[in-house]
Formats: sequence, C-alpha cells, structure tokens
Amino acid sequence: MLTLLRTAILVLPLAAVAACHNEGPAERAGESIDNAGQSIKDAIDPPGPAEKAGRAIDRAVD
Repeated sequence: MLTLLRTAILVLPLAAVAACHNEGPAERAGESIDNAGQSIKDAIDPPGPAEKAGRAIDRAVD
C-alpha cells in the first residue's frame, strides 16, 4: 500500500504537467492581449539590442 501511495505521489504531478501542454482558446486570447500590450509599450519605449536578443531567445525556446 505504501508503494502504491509513493508511486501516485510521483506520477500525478507528471500527469498534470503533461496535460498542460495543450493550449486552449482562452490561453491564446490571453497571449494576444499580452502581445498587444507589449507592442504598445514598444511603440512608446523601443527595446534595445539586448532586449531584442532576449525576446528572440524566448521565442525560440517556447
């Protein structure tokens, strides 16, 4: 019984992370809103070369 409990404790978090891989419509809408806000911010205060490079790395990793 203890082994079953330990296995469940280890497997359930992995299953939860794996289930979060699919992107739903609400998440896509939220990302669109975030991108629009970032575009407005960039129009007011343009990003420098280091920030542009960091964003490119973030996009490549995601």
